Amino acid sequence: MGFRETRTSPPVRRTRSLDGRLALWMFAVAGISSGVGAGLGVWLESAWSGLLGGVLVAAPLTVFATRRFLSPIYAVLQALADGVSAMRDADFSLNLANDRDDELGQLLTLYNEVSSTLRDERQSIYQRELLLDAVIQASPLALLLTTDRGDVIYDNAAARRWFFAGQRMAGTNLTEVLDLLPLPIADAVRAERQGLVQTDHAGDLEVFHVSHRWFHLNARRHRLVLMERLTHEIHRKEVETWKKVIRLISHELRNSLGPIASLARSGRRLSELEDPTRLVTVLSTIEERAEHLEEFISGYARFAKLPLPRPEPVPWESFIAKLEETEKFTWAGDAPAGSGYFDAGQIEQALINLIRNAREAGSEDRDIEVEVSTEPGQVFIVRDRGSGMTPAVLQSALLPFYSTKRSGTGLGLPLCREIAEAHGGRLQITQRDGGGLEVVLALPPGPTPGPRVET
Repeated sequence: MGFRETRTSPPVRRTRSLDGRLALWMFAVAGISSGVGAGLGVWLESAWSGLLGGVLVAAPLTVFATRRFLSPIYAVLQALADGVSAMRDADFSLNLANDRDDELGQLLTLYNEVSSTLRDERQSIYQRELLLDAVIQASPLALLLTTDRGDVIYDNAAARRWFFAGQRMAGTNLTEVLDLLPLPIADAVRAERQGLVQTDHAGDLEVFHVSHRWFHLNARRHRLVLMERLTHEIHRKEVETWKKVIRLISHELRNSLGPIASLARSGRRLSELEDPTRLVTVLSTIEERAEHLEEFISGYARFAKLPLPRPEPVPWESFIAKLEETEKFTWAGDAPAGSGYFDAGQIEQALINLIRNAREAGSEDRDIEVEVSTEPGQVFIVRDRGSGMTPAVLQSALLPFYSTKRSGTGLGLPLCREIAEAHGGRLQITQRDGGGLEVVLALPPGPTPGPRVET
């Protein structure tokens, strides 16, 4: 047997209507006027004199009665007007006294209930805002909120601690904020790029993930900028990665050296039995496993021993033509004029890795775009429409030996980053709207030729 919740309704208050009260007032005035008129008519023995006397008494009496009847109504309406005006100014603290038992009393009761409800709702919203602000202020995620004109209206403690020396940025403009941010982060915020950004912060290499979001608040467009510090997380990932590398190398060594040792023993027995056919098969298998192991070790060695780049002038036309002969892709934009300045072999290898990664991610050749620009610096951009990366994969994509492929070594993107940083540049990966990735390999501009000296 269950229990049913019962609610008691407030007692119904008997009300008197305003039109009924007004009718009583009018009847009273009419009765008094008629009585006065009849008495004057009898006293003066003239019906017209009685009628005139009744009218003269009824006129001021009607004015007095009407003012007496309407005065409290005007007071109630004025109080309601003051209360509604206070509500318009977001002040819900005004409650109106109510001692009436008519329609105006019902209106006053309704006003007080609405005022109480709005007051409770405002208090609840205020408490939620305090809680939300406490959570945001305690968050390690640096946050900036701006208007569509770039005016900063909110910043949290992490943003002030990391970038602004504890100073509040609310009330300033985004252009002033960008002057205080590290240059790579400022460039990402200015260009609205999303992804990992490396910067030198207080003498230490720091990695941040920068993201942006536009939304409407109070019918106005706002921009939310989030900067997440990932240095500690990446260091932890690096330790996990090195452990994974050790396990991977140990696994490969066991898988290759174990069969090689077993086959070597079998070969020795076969040589004693003088069975050349089976001996050739054993030796071929040993050679195959040894070559696989050598290729495996050489791949890691190439990553560990990447030579320093040797930048030199590289004609853009010949560099692009050679790249087109090696890989299939779609050229975006116009080729720069003149020459670039970089190690052509290393940059070509990095672009080949990026194009092949795009193809392995499921992108068609026609959807793989390569663009080169010289403003600012020397920028190589590779875009695709592949499967893209999840946020978790995006954060770890540049870590050595991290791969989501079963047979991948996890060295392609880290090698590209090593090549970019060895040139004094950077590599940035961002998600594309509509699917796919955009990888930017940015290098500093080449040396400026000095003044020509004539002899």
